[in-house]
Amino acid sequence: MKAMGIFSRLGTLIKSNLNDLITKAEDPEKMLGQVLLEMQQQLVEAKKAVAIAIADEKKLQKQYTAETDKSKEWERKAMVAVRAGDDNLARQALARKQEHETIATQFQQQWVSQKQAVEKLKDALRLLNNKIEEAKRKKNILIARKKRAEAQQQIANTMQGLGDTSAFDTFDRMAERIQLMEAEAEAGAELAGELSGDTLESKFMALEAGPGGSDDDALAELKSKMGLLSAPAGDNAKQLASGGVAGAPAHAKVDQKAEDKSGPTGPSLTAEDLKELEDLDLSDVGGSDKKA
Repeated sequence: MKAMGIFSRLGTLIKSNLNDLITKAEDPEKMLGQVLLEMQQQLVEAKKAVAIAIADEKKLQKQYTAETDKSKEWERKAMVAVRAGDDNLARQALARKQEHETIATQFQQQWVSQKQAVEKLKDALRLLNNKIEEAKRKKNILIARKKRAEAQQQIANTMQGLGDTSAFDTFDRMAERIQLMEAEAEAGAELAGELSGDTLESKFMALEAGPGGSDDDALAELKSKMGLLSAPAGDNAKQLASGGVAGAPAHAKVDQKAEDKSGPTGPSLTAEDLKELEDLDLSDVGGSDKKA
């Protein structure tokens, strides 16, 4: 039968190993899609063949039923002829009944055979449909395996092509070069600071400045120590007790004269100047002051 031939071709197609497509030169994904497309087309043809077989089975069933009904009808007519007393007519009716029974038996045999064939075709069609669905799932799995294999192959080729002069080695070399540049820059800054004296000077300036206080306070304190500013009585007593210069009367007079001569903004006396004044004979200076 035509339907059985279709199923035979489909069975040969389905039994082929789909995994072998991976090793072929063709694109496995396209090949699997083409195979499934052919399977779908064959499935449509198989469904049409099964539908025709079912239609034939229904037709044989109807013919068997019709012949059976005719056989019963001629049996009824023979009974009517017997009741009418016409045996000859009754014999003719029974002969016709026998003919229809023979035909009905033949249709019955054909119908039973067709019905069994239809059931087998239905089972084969269901199996074929399940196989196609399984092939679809297997296709998705094979395509996923193909893509995974391609990704792994691409990574392997990339890693193999990197070699000793790979991008990773380049990154390492650039990192080492940048570290060397940073070290050279720090060394240059440190050397420049030592040559200019800025580093040492800044350290002493910070040490002398001390915590807190402003520049004006430091200047006022220095002038007070030099006797250029009037210090409180308590501070003078402390300076006398410690041998300071600010508490000596002669020094104070000399400082006053220096301030009168040079003015408020004149030059201030240093510690060396005050020491020289102490060595001088200030008696004449005092007399001239008194005369004045």
